[in-house]
Amino acid sequence: MPLSDVPVFILAGGLGTRLKEHTEFRPKPMVEVGDKPILWHIMRSYAQYGFRRFVVCAGFKAEVIKDYFLNFHARSSDFTVSLMSESVTYHGLNHDDDWEVTVADTGVETMTGGRIGRAAGRYLGDAEHFAVTYGDGVTDADLAAEFDFHRQHGKIGTLLGINPPSRFGELLTEGDNIKSFSEKPELVHSWINGGYFFFRREFMQYLTTDAGLVLEQDPLNRLASDGELNIYRHDGYWACMDTQRDKEQLEALWKQGNAPWAAKASISKARSATRA
Repeated sequence: MPLSDVPVFILAGGLGTRLKEHTEFRPKPMVEVGDKPILWHIMRSYAQYGFRRFVVCAGFKAEVIKDYFLNFHARSSDFTVSLMSESVTYHGLNHDDDWEVTVADTGVETMTGGRIGRAAGRYLGDAEHFAVTYGDGVTDADLAAEFDFHRQHGKIGTLLGINPPSRFGELLTEGDNIKSFSEKPELVHSWINGGYFFFRREFMQYLTTDAGLVLEQDPLNRLASDGELNIYRHDGYWACMDTQRDKEQLEALWKQGNAPWAAKASISKARSATRA
């Protein structure tokens, strides 16, 4: 199955309450890192491996996401408008994002499982596999390699397991003496959900359109209990924009030209959608 045929469902409908200073008038996935919404950064991470079909599962302030993509050309280039005919001519298009983007309004109060159930029910089509991710996390994981792992192991679901540094310092003590101090120790042998999933279409049997269905609870727990959920371990970069501090750290990396999630763009041609 070519990667260009694999739809990527992005959860983008939450309230983002812990980033309230940025999310009062827009959903969290539309908060910028640099001059682009983090949603764009996530899509770009997939696109560099050949994925190009995106379904944005919108809810809170869905109109902001709709406006962004409806006016994507205008935001990326000069343009001329004929006021009589309402025709628009774009000049010097300043992007190479050859994507197909569907914005699916899945309801303001809908939880993650219900959002996927509703959007995939409408837009999965006949795809054998699909991807799911959240609208606030970036990584340098090889998503094409994760998809290969997913297909080769034959389970219904695969999640990206990550081993992030702790948010808190760790002290190594001996009695009352501190022997060493680590500002951000790695959580050795501890894996958490990195939020980049691949599923076979059979996963739809675990989903409903119920607004209260939480992806991380009943659907994934049942999938794991059935022995149908694999982990693809990733030791590299992963970050979630959950707080103002997180945003500032991502912003600094982007401005310095050191954003790990953008570092692999040069391989996009080599890992193209011709993968069968």
